[in-house]
Amino acid sequence: MARAPTFSPPEPAHPHPLPATPTPPPFNAPAARRLRAALGMTPEHVAHDMRVSYGHPHVTPDHVMAWERGVAAPSGSELTALAGVLWCSPGELIGRPRTLREHRIARGFAPEDVARAVGHELHAYLRMEETDTWRGTDRQSAALADLLGLRLSDFVTVTGRDAKLGELLRNAVTTRWQAYVRPVAKVVPLDRQFLENALQCLHQDYQGHMAATLSWGGGTGEAGDAARDFLDRIVEHFWTKIQESPA
Repeated sequence: MARAPTFSPPEPAHPHPLPATPTPPPFNAPAARRLRAALGMTPEHVAHDMRVSYGHPHVTPDHVMAWERGVAAPSGSELTALAGVLWCSPGELIGRPRTLREHRIARGFAPEDVARAVGHELHAYLRMEETDTWRGTDRQSAALADLLGLRLSDFVTVTGRDAKLGELLRNAVTTRWQAYVRPVAKVVPLDRQFLENALQCLHQDYQGHMAATLSWGGGTGEAGDAARDFLDRIVEHFWTKIQESPA
């Protein structure tokens, strides 16, 4: 019987060049509008409180309305201030976090808080956020996952390993999946039986799509499109299979 999945972070990846500016967190505009209305506040009230109480003198009602219409998004510091004004957590104003920085903001932590908790120098941690590349020991990685409430799939994403995982999975389903159990395990440290079950199921699913495209009687353009879509979403399918794997 397979053991339950265990979390043991993989080796750190090499850093990437620094981006020019941080990407704004995914903003949940309907939630912001709903929370403001529930408090009986107008955009003018929100902008005033952000200027006076949270040190954002540039914020106007037009900014607030643009955020709520989804035509603009607040920066990280603006989002934190907006959450304070609306009496909610930053996470309530963010869609699904995608990056290390977004997970931190969603949890309401300052960079200093995370750096201190995981045992990194602040400048080193900020560089990791800017490059979306986590470089830490197993202990530091476990501390990060615990502090930010990261699932393994989140950890793989925020440390920039989705592309590598996708490449391995596409190779596994299009060739011999057995040859990719160990390489995938280096990126996704799970019990071998879980990985074998997931890769075998993915391989069977993909081969089923390919069989439909090659069938004498039923080969269609739609079947080919389905096979390509399956490969495009292979990482998503992988995590679904992991969740479905029997314990």
